[in-house]
Amino acid sequence: MLSNQILQRTIHEIAKIVQCHCSVWSMEGGLLGCSGEPGEELRKEVPAFLSGLGETGAEEEKIQEDRAFFIICDELEPVYVLVLANPEGPVDFSITGHLCVSQIESLIRVSRERMDKNRFMQNLILDNLLLVDIYNQAKKLSIPVEQRRVVILVEPKNPEDSMVLDMIRGIYSTGTGDFVTAVDERHVILIKALEDTEEYREINNMAHMLVDAVNTEAMANVRVSYGTIIEELKDVSQSYREAAMALDVGRIFYTERNVFSYRELGIGRLIHQLPVSLCEMFLEEVFSGKAVEQFDEETLSTVDKFFENSLNISETARQLFVHRNTLVYRLEKIQKQTGLDVRVFEDALTFKIALMVADHLKFLQEEDKTWD
Repeated sequence: MLSNQILQRTIHEIAKIVQCHCSVWSMEGGLLGCSGEPGEELRKEVPAFLSGLGETGAEEEKIQEDRAFFIICDELEPVYVLVLANPEGPVDFSITGHLCVSQIESLIRVSRERMDKNRFMQNLILDNLLLVDIYNQAKKLSIPVEQRRVVILVEPKNPEDSMVLDMIRGIYSTGTGDFVTAVDERHVILIKALEDTEEYREINNMAHMLVDAVNTEAMANVRVSYGTIIEELKDVSQSYREAAMALDVGRIFYTERNVFSYRELGIGRLIHQLPVSLCEMFLEEVFSGKAVEQFDEETLSTVDKFFENSLNISETARQLFVHRNTLVYRLEKIQKQTGLDVRVFEDALTFKIALMVADHLKFLQEEDKTWD
């Protein structure tokens, strides 16, 4: 079945070409779209025409001097009634009507095939298909099984940005072998077909271009992640899981970035895979039972800048516009609270990992609240 937007646009195009009033009705006699006001007389004639189908068959059509009724089918099943009318005088509706019916039925077939492919890809991503079903359905839908692909995951920072899905479909749906779908309201999934020459550098450039395009055209901020390159269709779910993990890790540990690669997650990948009990035990050991909230915003921003400058006190003080002694005082304050001297590499590494573990636990707690 066609969407209201496609149906209405098609009706207006037909009316403009054939120079007639055009309307499409449901099989229950309800008006779905028209190029003008149908009038009360037509509202009565369509149900009358439909009531006679049981006697004359589903292929019935009715052609009069000033109007004609045609049945539109989807795989031999009647789905719409097309009505062409010209109140100004007699018109030969036969050829015109059959051409219009053929056009709308072609649109229905294309829409159905697209829906079938979309449903197949969603089940493939969620691992809902057996291996034999993957190959059988892919053959039926004319989807190549052996082709280099990568799954790219797009997450709007504002969940209400619904334009993102439509925009990405507009960019990639016409490309050969590309599929755009969604399995929830928070993410858009692009299954991108790759040329033999395209590697991770090209994918990374593509991801950044996608961020810029969405930001420019849809005025929306997004995060983009991608998994590893796969060679066969059956491995799409693997690349999707990798992209999802990259997005989670990036959202927690690398908030200043918009593009995340599964192959470049650093220590965040390890922390993300640690069990909660082990994370809590580690924080208990480092902070002696105190929460990370014991550190104020000034202290955290100071130590972050200190780490960015490779534990260089002079450069950090210069960038923070504070005296060297002020910076040393703040770092010694951390040492009094935790026993860790972040001016020493080993203690700095421990403190940095502890902050990342705390961010990980906070993320998990917020996720639990979201699903509850």
